Amino acid sequence: MLENNSFKVGLYIRLSRDDGNLESESIVSQRSLLNQYVKENNYTVVEEYIDDGFSGTNFDRPAFIKMIRDVELGKINMIITKDMSRLGRDYIATGELIEKYFPNNDIRYIAVNDGIDTFIDNTNNDIAPFKAIMNDMYAKDISKKVKSSLYSRMKDGLYVSGRCPFGYMKDPTNKNHLIINEEQASVVKLIFDLALEGNTYHYIAQYLTERKIKTPASYYNYLWNAKCISQKYGVWADTTIKAILTNRIYTGDVVQAKTKKLNYKLKKTIKNNPNDYIIVENTHEAIIDKDIFNYVQTLLPKNAKRPDKKRFYLLDGLLYCGDCKHRITIRYQNKTGRSYTICDYYRTYSKYHVCTTHTNNYEVLESVILDNIRDVCKKYLDKNKIKEKVKNLEFETNTLKIKKQIESIEIANNKLTESLDKTYMDRLNGIIDEEQYIRVSENIKSEIDNNKKNIDNLKNKNMKSNKIDNKVIEKYINDFLSFKSLPRELIINLVEKINIYQDKLVDIIFAFKNIT
Repeated sequence: MLENNSFKVGLYIRLSRDDGNLESESIVSQRSLLNQYVKENNYTVVEEYIDDGFSGTNFDRPAFIKMIRDVELGKINMIITKDMSRLGRDYIATGELIEKYFPNNDIRYIAVNDGIDTFIDNTNNDIAPFKAIMNDMYAKDISKKVKSSLYSRMKDGLYVSGRCPFGYMKDPTNKNHLIINEEQASVVKLIFDLALEGNTYHYIAQYLTERKIKTPASYYNYLWNAKCISQKYGVWADTTIKAILTNRIYTGDVVQAKTKKLNYKLKKTIKNNPNDYIIVENTHEAIIDKDIFNYVQTLLPKNAKRPDKKRFYLLDGLLYCGDCKHRITIRYQNKTGRSYTICDYYRTYSKYHVCTTHTNNYEVLESVILDNIRDVCKKYLDKNKIKEKVKNLEFETNTLKIKKQIESIEIANNKLTESLDKTYMDRLNGIIDEEQYIRVSENIKSEIDNNKKNIDNLKNKNMKSNKIDNKVIEKYINDFLSFKSLPRELIINLVEKINIYQDKLVDIIFAFKNIT
């Protein structure tokens, strides 16, 4: 056991918006309690880490990430929090930290109010997993209450989004009510006037840019990158024009709940079905008359099917400009027979000098990136875990295929049964005679019986498919980890995106995280 003065302590303090009204959870209160504890036990504090306004359901918090980095650098070897909920409310991730990560890195963890100390064998440590689950359930309950409250306010016609739509601002006397921003509203009206004349998104965008009319991003001081933007007005994009022309909010109606979170632990959102939108009419002053808005919708260009690409690129859709954050596209040069990358934002708006080319030889770039992916995967992927996942995936894939086949046959049998019933009715109504009925019905019954046999065979096959040959899996895993060739499906599952900077720096953002 180390002496108290030999520990290099990091104090971790976290306050979420949900805790903001609890004085006992305030930053000041947590700091006071922890400093008192440190003083009483003669510990040496090296660093204080504070995440103010961050949820405990995910660990993508700046101070927490810095603390983990300091752990790996050996800067601290002890972490103290007020209680376990301050460390996190996701019981799986919190358990991984306390049960695996901290012991593997020789980190002593203390949750003062919970009586947890990982360097001492006590009953409080034994019930830590249950406390983590309770903290997680609390977060889930809070999430449900917040979501229910938001939906209730939406149905009352209150505007609950953080940022106002272009053309409006929040009423100083009521933050959930929109009032017109005259300067921006004049631009919205101009956009609709240009659309009424039959102009395309691209023409309208160019028209506004050339006249140095400020974009929504420039109003919010949200330009992609100061180095890339040569003017304070910004550059209008076709997508921005489309978003304005199709936004019903300009008619005085509030349309909300267009997206939803997958669950309370993830930031990722998905689009809601339009039938699930919450629409309340006439909640604020309109900028555009409803008849004009509806007429403009009939003039807007419809989405045309994009032609199939002539060339296939392994990294297509994963490349992004690290400077302006837009996509990087891959183009083929007929003269040289080579492919190269280019910033899509620069290519579309090159005359406005919004970004730079970001040109790279694609073949060379792909080779470098694939080598990096191989190195990372060989370092972090666990062969045994992959083996288990392949077993499950193989079984699930076989089961799904067989299930679809059975469903298809059952649908066919239902149609045959309907035909058989119809044939019988035709016999009763004298449309066909007895001989015809017997011949047709026997053929249908024979086909139904064959289909039933096929269904039984498929069910037996499904049971056998659970017995997967371990040697086959072992070979599959070895081939996989050798990375002789990387299929497109594997790439898009491993990599979230790839940022490419003008100075040729490449940053690969992987779809998996590993803190152990």
